[in-house]
Order: sequence, then structure tokens, then C-alpha cells
Amino acid sequence: MAAAPAVGQVWVTAGDYGPGSGRFGAMLAAAVALLSVAAGALAARSTRRTGTGRVEAVLAQTLGLIGMVLDVWHLARSADGCGTGNGRAGAIVAAAIALTGIVLGGLTLIRSQRAGSSATRSARTP
Repeated sequence: MAAAPAVGQVWVTAGDYGPGSGRFGAMLAAAVALLSVAAGALAARSTRRTGTGRVEAVLAQTLGLIGMVLDVWHLARSADGCGTGNGRAGAIVAAAIALTGIVLGGLTLIRSQRAGSSATRSARTP
């Protein structure tokens, strides 16, 4: 009798960045943080043009908070230091980017509230 060859699962990843590598969590957190900064920039642009942009500002803050949680979770799970290939340095950079998105969203939210309050004041005054 001929035995069938053993078939195992093989992960094919490009450059060893698959779901099992340590860098994947840092890359995911950085992607969410970059989305946060992009939403904050769009909110700032919208606030300058029309005086609105609250939804985008809250979205930027929410995405920044999610990115920060992913960063802290990745940093807590990684055992080795920077330079070992587990994505610890990438998670630290992603935390800085997420913080930038949170601050940008907050500043835009404050600016949109000021623009909204001045618009109501000018509407009341004849």
C-alpha cells in the first residue's frame, strides 16, 4: 500500500509580515493611527471652509483612541526590546501618530464649536 503524503498548512507571506509575525500588530495600529490623522486633516479642512466638521473630528479622535489601544496592547504583548523584529519600535511610532490624530481631532472640534457659537451670535444680532 502506498501512503499518502502528509499535507500541512503553509502560510505564504510577503516578506514575513503575515498574521503570525510580531510586526503585524504594529502595522495594524499604525494604519489605524494614520486613518485618524487623515480624518483629522479632513475635519480641519472642512472646518476652515464651512465651519463644520464635528463628525470628522470625533471620527479622528475615535480612530486615534483605537490606534492607541492597539499600540498599548501590542507593547504589552511584546517581550523583547527594540531591534528584535517584533514591532516594538513600530508600535511606539504608531502611538505617536495616534496621539497626533487625537490632538488634531480635538483642536478641530474646539474650532468647529467656536465657529458654531459665533454663527449663532451673528444670526441673533440684527
